[in-house]
Amino acid sequence: MSRRPLEITPELMLRAYAAGLFPMAEGRESKKLHWLDPALRGILPLDHGFHLPRRLRRTVLSGRFTITADQDFAGVIAGCAEPAPGRTDTWINDEIETLFTALHRMGAAHSIEVWQEGALVGGLYGVRIGGAFFGESMFSRTTDASKAALVALVARLRLGGFTLLDTQFLTAHLARFGAVEVPKAEYKHLLAAAIAVPAQWLAAPDAALLEAEIRAMRSSGFDQPTHGA
Repeated sequence: MSRRPLEITPELMLRAYAAGLFPMAEGRESKKLHWLDPALRGILPLDHGFHLPRRLRRTVLSGRFTITADQDFAGVIAGCAEPAPGRTDTWINDEIETLFTALHRMGAAHSIEVWQEGALVGGLYGVRIGGAFFGESMFSRTTDASKAALVALVARLRLGGFTLLDTQFLTAHLARFGAVEVPKAEYKHLLAAAIAVPAQWLAAPDAALLEAEIRAMRSSGFDQPTHGA
């Protein structure tokens, strides 16, 4: 007798994230999700291990972008799913969009939006459980937009008492901000501790506190812009 495939629900997604798993599709048109549990996990330190380039700090604080949270989750996930230079396909299929939108309605998934002259030019989204935030994807339609979204996310997480920012994989782009890889066993130890933390998601923190948090972040020497990032 064949078994019926297990229905993936938002509740199942949260249980999987709490166990260290995350889903991906093989492509935009794929009808199947795969659960990943990599041997090495990317994390971005939220303390002094996070490196904020001085030029980027000036950009974020200059008013060039308007940065919000949870104002256009659908627009952000759609932006993350669209083709980009060097990437003709994506792992975000229709089921991923549906599930994460449901998690957002439940208050368990959040977005950061970056606006310029009223247009959505970048952003990121992810899931939170306790004091852990699981970054899923980011996109950019203009230089520095996704980087600005990342800075805004880290500032909110620090203010809210989060202890873990999971990036899933380590990329050269994230490594410049201080991201590192940790073995699976170490990651799950960090995860178990983080999800027990009663952190608070701050969609609209006090502007003065947010600016002070960004100014307090450790500077790094990486000041070269990457077009579109």
